[in-house]
Amino acid sequence: MKTPDPSDARKTAELNKPVDAPGGFSAEPKGDEVPKITDPRLYINRELSLLSFQWRVLAEAWDANNPLLERFKFLSIVGSNLEEFFMVRVAGLKRQIESNSLIPGPDGLTPDQQLNSINAEVIDLLADAQHCWHETLLPELRKNEVYIHEYSDLSEKQKAELDQYFLRNIFPVLTPLAFDPGHPFPHISNLSLNLAVLIRDTQGKDRFARVKIPDTLPQLIRLSGTEMPDPANPAIVSRTLHLIWLDDLVRANLEKLFPGMTIVEAHNFQVIRDAELEIQEWEAEDLLETTQEVVRQRRFGDVVALQVDSDMPAHILQILMSNLQVEPYDVYLVEARRPLSTLKYIANIDRHDLKFTPFIPSTPPDFPTEMPEDATFSAIQQNDILVHHPYDSFQPVVNFLNQAATDPNVLAIKMTLYRVGKNSPVVEALLKANENRKQVAVLVELKARFDEESNIEWAKALEREGVHVVYGLLGLKIHAKVAMVIRKEGNAIRRYIHVGTGNYNAITAHLYSDIGLFTCNEQIADDATDLFNYLTGYSAKRNYRKLLVAPINMRQQLQTMIRREIEFQRAGKQGHLIFKVNALVDEQIIQLLYEASQEGVKIDLLARGICCLRPGIEGVSDNIRVVSIVGRFLEHSRVYYFNNGGNPQIYCGSADLMPRNLDRRVEVIFPIEDQQLAKFIRDSILETYLRDKKNAWSMQSDGTYLKVQ
Repeated sequence: MKTPDPSDARKTAELNKPVDAPGGFSAEPKGDEVPKITDPRLYINRELSLLSFQWRVLAEAWDANNPLLERFKFLSIVGSNLEEFFMVRVAGLKRQIESNSLIPGPDGLTPDQQLNSINAEVIDLLADAQHCWHETLLPELRKNEVYIHEYSDLSEKQKAELDQYFLRNIFPVLTPLAFDPGHPFPHISNLSLNLAVLIRDTQGKDRFARVKIPDTLPQLIRLSGTEMPDPANPAIVSRTLHLIWLDDLVRANLEKLFPGMTIVEAHNFQVIRDAELEIQEWEAEDLLETTQEVVRQRRFGDVVALQVDSDMPAHILQILMSNLQVEPYDVYLVEARRPLSTLKYIANIDRHDLKFTPFIPSTPPDFPTEMPEDATFSAIQQNDILVHHPYDSFQPVVNFLNQAATDPNVLAIKMTLYRVGKNSPVVEALLKANENRKQVAVLVELKARFDEESNIEWAKALEREGVHVVYGLLGLKIHAKVAMVIRKEGNAIRRYIHVGTGNYNAITAHLYSDIGLFTCNEQIADDATDLFNYLTGYSAKRNYRKLLVAPINMRQQLQTMIRREIEFQRAGKQGHLIFKVNALVDEQIIQLLYEASQEGVKIDLLARGICCLRPGIEGVSDNIRVVSIVGRFLEHSRVYYFNNGGNPQIYCGSADLMPRNLDRRVEVIFPIEDQQLAKFIRDSILETYLRDKKNAWSMQSDGTYLKVQ
């Protein structure tokens, strides 16, 4: 097990962290060598590419141009991303090894080779993140009058007050668990923060115990009496904050949990478990009940990583390793005692002067603030309407559903829900529609990873009120973002459609960049009707008019349009592709893009996270540019631009270029047919990203990323 040394791994704000190039591939092949497009050296490993993205997020924490608490937020995002990475990706690799499935991926790396590379990369990443936290951000926090104290540094009076707080508010919640022949080793729940405690009994024998730090309590405790009025102006209260971590206070009061014993030492640790438990849908009579059981089982998955204090002695570490059944390469040393993800509590401190200025989204002019009850439908009748969140407010989406819920002419609402969050105004609108005797059908994706519990609760709430709830299709996740309102107008029926790139989540709509389209285009409405029949019934329809629907026709149509661009280039009509995605992984698509580049097609890829394609390889990808945008908002929209011989076609939707999106999920990509809206996406959105000089990282042929200056 390696011990990370932050001083050796320190990066700057202009972080430039390479992804290992499998096979030692050179961007300049010797002689006239042009690799075949199937050559493993042309593919970057998916897992290492995902870790490379974490370095770019970490760079935002190093960037002094970002407000201080936002820098803590970026560090916490790195931590939570790494936790999910271990729970899903590392766990998957370990399962492959256990099942003797050692087939290499497109990049040529076997699962065990990937794990070795991941281990080295994560050690460096954690070391640099902890260095940023302790050597840069904490001193800056103190300069801004926010102090996070160690218990040992407090005055006797402060200690006495905190000890009383501990007895009143914390002690009753704690449950110390012993480990000895009469007490089996306690279960350590996934992602919990724990204390490994060594105690000595009255006979002088050392014993081990575990104390879980409850996540139901405030993790940062404010010291009382530390906000003093400004002497010059008693009406002004000082901004000074004095805080202590909950686990530090628990550690200082362990003798109250073990009276009569001597506390020898205590050290923090955290386990990360395999969370990618498969749902055996074919054998499940009730998907709702099965998903609930899977969520419960997640707490008991195999341990895939153990994070411990860097000063934890070997004898305690050995107890943890042997009982949790982890190997030395599964252990990661933490200089700061706490996981990076806990820094979200610092980021949430009530000091708005240390955060981004609140961003107020605008209301699209097509949806004025004061509107008659049916004005949303009238506006959509006039023309298609585009919304670009978070710059445009999410409220028009909520209003669209609220007006549908109360409009006497609305007959039915059909909608997909993937992640809606808590206190959802979208679900409230659907419940209101059901109360008003509208026919409401909702497709709730129970298998939305880490949102299963929330979705189960919403599904139950909708079912209790009589809403038709469908839980998805066998073997497929429903990731499409579609809502349809069916309205009686005179003697006819008109269908109003909202399709988007993001979830129907009012919270993340303020944090993620996404695109939505309101339309009553008859052909799109026909496609949406067929889609919902496919999702709720037994429709086997294969030919959609306007929509690209995975896993039915999306892969085929995208590949056809890329090949069409190649033909235009051969005909001298300047082939050009611009794809904005979260991830580019799919081997078939990558090979087709390599072919297009070889024919001279200009390709701009705005790939925020994973990109397994290598740009700039002479004779293969020298016409491809890859840019990653990382900044205040999470780039979540997916846009596909085809120059189409001078008659551009633009599609937006829910799908990334990954096998799971194209083959194993229900996804929808929709066309932007209004020429003004298409021009806006091309000139005001895509071109803005391509010209970005502040948040853009340019990918090099060896897999490294350089910050665009």
